[in-house]
Amino acid sequence: MPAPGGGAVSAALASAVRGGARRPLAVALLAAALTAAPGARASADSDQAVSSAAAGGASAVLDGLKTYGQAVLHARDGSVRQIPAGLYEMRVDGGGMLQTYGVGVAGNAQPQARYTESGWGGSPLAANGEAGGRIRWVLEHSYPQHNDLAGLAKAAGAGALTAESAAAGTQVAIWRLAEGAQVEATDQAAEKLADYLQREAGRLPEPPASLRLDPGRVTGSVTGPTGTRLGPVTVRTGAQSVSVTPDAAAVAMGVRVVDADGQPVTSAADGSRLYFEVPPGTPDGTASVTVQGSTKVPVGRVFTSGIPDEAQVVAGSSESGGGAPPPPPRAPPPPPPPAGPAGKVGTLAGSAEVVPAAPAGTETQSPDEERLAVSGSSAATPVIASLAVGLVVLGGMVVLLLRKRPLEGEEGEREG
Repeated sequence: MPAPGGGAVSAALASAVRGGARRPLAVALLAAALTAAPGARASADSDQAVSSAAAGGASAVLDGLKTYGQAVLHARDGSVRQIPAGLYEMRVDGGGMLQTYGVGVAGNAQPQARYTESGWGGSPLAANGEAGGRIRWVLEHSYPQHNDLAGLAKAAGAGALTAESAAAGTQVAIWRLAEGAQVEATDQAAEKLADYLQREAGRLPEPPASLRLDPGRVTGSVTGPTGTRLGPVTVRTGAQSVSVTPDAAAVAMGVRVVDADGQPVTSAADGSRLYFEVPPGTPDGTASVTVQGSTKVPVGRVFTSGIPDEAQVVAGSSESGGGAPPPPPRAPPPPPPPAGPAGKVGTLAGSAEVVPAAPAGTETQSPDEERLAVSGSSAATPVIASLAVGLVVLGGMVVLLLRKRPLEGEEGEREG
């Protein structure tokens, strides 16, 4: 049976089937169908709904601002205000922690907001062609990736740096590079670090997604009649292996995920090509196939919440058991000044390696996690990257939609 919300997609496709039988759908119609689909909520606020839906794989929840100093912002309206500047923490779905920096100085990153990995082109970094590469350089060469505070202070001529002042100086440099913001750190050492990073920042290329599904077409889809082999969809990932799992609806339909030789596929690696076979005569309905794995998120990846002003950048990671539920939240730190929290866009500054799952009954929170905010440690973290291929069957036509999130019916099953 179709999942809840599938009627909106089916209605859009029905019109195309009546008007053009089984020829491929137009890009505009496909974009409309994606926007209507529950699984496309992650990109519904974007003008590039199709391309954004398959941009990346990891998901996380913002935990709050943890390691920070203060800065003074000279806003474009002439106002001057003090704002916190530093590192946030994010809890990755499936286990692990990431540290993040804000990129936009005027944003208001909300704790408990949900974020998904994105490319630079699907984030506010797209507005400044040089920003992404220069910010990535800063992330690679400053705290916490470079957590030798004495060495960092010497390179910047900054005297003595603490974790808080190093985080503040790095954040200020990112704001300047991202938006040309007129902002200074209140701490003298932090301000010297910000000047040094802004002055020395080179340009590094955009890193690849931790997990991406590439249909080889700008429409973000594969279309064809039932009874044929659809594809390929190419897997792009830093994981050694990812699982390929049809949902119950796909199994009931008789959907087979196969390779180029027609052999069944249950796992894939970077570069693997997936094909989809839907038996002829399959009744109308919706289903999905999920591709998921534990992988490293490259330095420089952006995380967005669907609201541009609240996007974020990761700067470090802590150890946690793979696939284990996140540890209970710690008590929040003292609230920042009422002037408002720092940062609106972020980029990954830390990396995350796969860690074996913790044995049942063992404590998943490690000492590294407890001191993450003050030490800048970058221990290994399992990051669970997941993408879905949605299948819409209507009138003998199959449309594969690449998207970040599962159908609403599947979400309800998981929550239950």
